[in-house]
Amino acid sequence: MAYDRNVSIADAIKSYYDLPRTHRVHWSKARKDEVVRAVRDRAISFHEARERYLLSRSEFEQWEADYLASAADTGGDGARMQDA
Repeated sequence: MAYDRNVSIADAIKSYYDLPRTHRVHWSKARKDEVVRAVRDRAISFHEARERYLLSRSEFEQWEADYLASAADTGGDGARMQDA
């Protein structure tokens, strides 16, 4: 896949995750899950997610717990990643 010359590879990878640009969004479960998935997949760092979305550690941990619980209910990848 070719990327625009003005887009870094890191930014192109981040855009794959459909992450909000700022914290000023309605935080639906799907958006929270996408941020957690991006951090777990190492597309963005935990530190970057905290700065970009003004998250406390405990808030992110709650999002992650909710993500893992829903993944376990559906047999998704999140549950398998926790065991790895």
